[in-house]
Amino acid sequence: MTPPLDASAAPRNSDLEAALAEARENYSRARPKSATAHETARTVMPGGNTRTTLFYTPFPTAMKSGQGCYLEDIDGNKYLDLCGEYTAGLFGHSDPRIQAMLHKVIENGISLAAVGENEAKLAAILCARFPALELVRFTNSGTEANLMAVAAARAHTGRSKIIAFRGGYHGGVMSFVTGGSVVNAPFSVTLAEYNDLPGTLALIREHAADLAAVLLEPMMGSGGCIPATREFLAGLRDATREVGAMLIFDEVMTSRHTAGGLQKLHGITPDLVSLGKYIAGGMSFGAFGGRADVMSVFDSHKPNALTHSGTFNNNVLSMSAGTLAMGEIFDDMAAEDLRKRGDGLRDALNGICAKHKVAMQFTGIGSMVQPHFRLGPILRPYAASPQEEGLRELFFLDMMQAGIYIARRGMVALSLPVGEPELLRYIVAVEEFCASRKPLMAAA
Repeated sequence: MTPPLDASAAPRNSDLEAALAEARENYSRARPKSATAHETARTVMPGGNTRTTLFYTPFPTAMKSGQGCYLEDIDGNKYLDLCGEYTAGLFGHSDPRIQAMLHKVIENGISLAAVGENEAKLAAILCARFPALELVRFTNSGTEANLMAVAAARAHTGRSKIIAFRGGYHGGVMSFVTGGSVVNAPFSVTLAEYNDLPGTLALIREHAADLAAVLLEPMMGSGGCIPATREFLAGLRDATREVGAMLIFDEVMTSRHTAGGLQKLHGITPDLVSLGKYIAGGMSFGAFGGRADVMSVFDSHKPNALTHSGTFNNNVLSMSAGTLAMGEIFDDMAAEDLRKRGDGLRDALNGICAKHKVAMQFTGIGSMVQPHFRLGPILRPYAASPQEEGLRELFFLDMMQAGIYIARRGMVALSLPVGEPELLRYIVAVEEFCASRKPLMAAA
């Protein structure tokens, strides 16, 4: 793959603002069609797009096509895709088995307004994989899955309050990245500090009488690929059980790290779990489930069952692709191999940072990796300094300059087509970044 511009043209640094100005100029010069497309889109969509995660300045790159783990934008620039659709693109852009399945399904009709055999097949596959799942229901996204999991907890317990974690993200209407959002669903939420077991236990005890659930990712995804300690998860498991509250694991992202998610890796089973992203082979998908007695609140055979509707909950594309993706492609061996590759990548990247003695490190588990421009343990989300924010943007722009597409915040989510040559390419690009930007990171 040829980078959009000569990577050697990147500035070798005077100060951060000058480096950013030149990097932005290089970025813009290589993507005139994307710039025009963005300005056109702004005339009909606020901000010029319909998914805030994909907005960044000077303007977002507009992609035209993808094959395997490679992308091409509308200006003809080609990229190694390490963004992995923010963990949803596990199977790459063109797995022939999934494509063939989708073509076959479309020939038999798209929306049949009825139940189908594949939804029960997919449910059985997921229940067999994830320890927490005794019963499961489907949604269209991880956001919906988390909303319904919280609803199940509230209905089962007869309580209303939720404990979540500062900096956590559980979907577009359950975001606590800056402490909360005016678009959040109107749940009564108390925020605790991630990986702070004593502080969280105190809150659980304080709100015990009206506490329906504790909701968390066993590794924060959007919050910075920050793993929870096993001690923290085990402590929450014991405490919620003691007060009769539900423990909900949001494994929308982290379920990829073993065939049974991080709950299986840690040996800690929550009462409820939410799933999403990659499970339907790239189609829209979400799921929530857990203990049979809790999920029975949705059993329509029973009087006063809760309503859970959604036109596309069991759409034939997601159900069919999901049975193939989870039943045949992403098996135990594939999940284990992917996690080991990701762990090896993270170790290599941290070795480079240590060698260059820069204020930079990579956190994560397995195939999810996130750079941070600071030293010392990272146990929870933090308020980044202006210097750190600038370095994060510079890292993204330098990777784009090198023909490597990552999330704007720096996160990498490996897909199955990413092999050793692709990993090496990223390692080399990070080494070049550390070597060339070292004077800026020394001051972080």
